Amino acid sequence: MLCAAGVALLVSAFPAMLFAQIATPAKKNSATQGTKAGTQASSKPGTTKKTSAKRRPRRVSRRGQTAPTAERISEIQSALGRAGHYSGAPTGKWDVFSTESLKKFQSAHGLKPTGKLDAVSLQKLGLGSEVAGLSPPRTPADSARPSGSPPH
Repeated sequence: MLCAAGVALLVSAFPAMLFAQIATPAKKNSATQGTKAGTQASSKPGTTKKTSAKRRPRRVSRRGQTAPTAERISEIQSALGRAGHYSGAPTGKWDVFSTESLKKFQSAHGLKPTGKLDAVSLQKLGLGSEVAGLSPPRTPADSARPSGSPPH
């Protein structure tokens, strides 16, 4: 029979021994796993999966504004020409002459002459949206809600 002190010692030591086995699993080497260099053990026993030596960078989709196409630049140059601020045939390349022409156009129409394409300049050229630059863009949820009603 065990005495009370022996039972107390056994009861207090048992959880510590159990925790030690859970916290430190036995080390396994690749020879016992059956794996080769360049492979990694998968979650299923007895199977392996290849790991690539070199990872490819993930492609990030670009959101937002992109550079105008050559056709769009030609369209803008033509509009600047019709407004009397661009001379010559449209080239489809945004160059120094295009920037200077846009600056002149912007000044003539009360805009800050930056020479950079923006929504308001395109609107004044007749190439932009009717509401460009007037208010922040609306999300699809905003456009489904009747105007004047508060957001949810």
